[in-house]
Amino acid sequence: MAVRNIIQIGDPTLRKKSFPVTDFGPKTWELIDDMKQTLEKADGVGLAAPQVGVLRRIFIVSYEDKYYECINPVMVDQEGKQTGNEACLSVRGKYGSVERPMCVTVKAFDRNGKEFTVKAEGFLARAFCHEYDHLDGILYLDKAQSVGEDK
Repeated sequence: MAVRNIIQIGDPTLRKKSFPVTDFGPKTWELIDDMKQTLEKADGVGLAAPQVGVLRRIFIVSYEDKYYECINPVMVDQEGKQTGNEACLSVRGKYGSVERPMCVTVKAFDRNGKEFTVKAEGFLARAFCHEYDHLDGILYLDKAQSVGEDK
């Protein structure tokens, strides 16, 4: 495992659409393990592969001592609304108020290519949506109702 560099806003990779994962082998496992170590070192909640310069449809979220590894995720349902502040490891020093669904249902594959479905609510739903957007080249700043500077 290795800590990877988290690219920052302005890098064109963050604005590109990611490609589906077709190989669920050792290279994908290494990427996911590296992303976990990178996320832990950065003390973040979520990380998408484009944030470490890899245009593949993979994101991870760490919430309540559990890792969610989502490969080729698809949002299959959204319900309700919530508005709250978000920040991003690729947009240092800023935060923004973003409206997101209160609940989402995501279908994805795990690292072994097994399909699963997860229903996320509240903060976890927000994190899933934030990371999912990265896979399509969208940053939270694109949806923010207001943006502030970290103190």
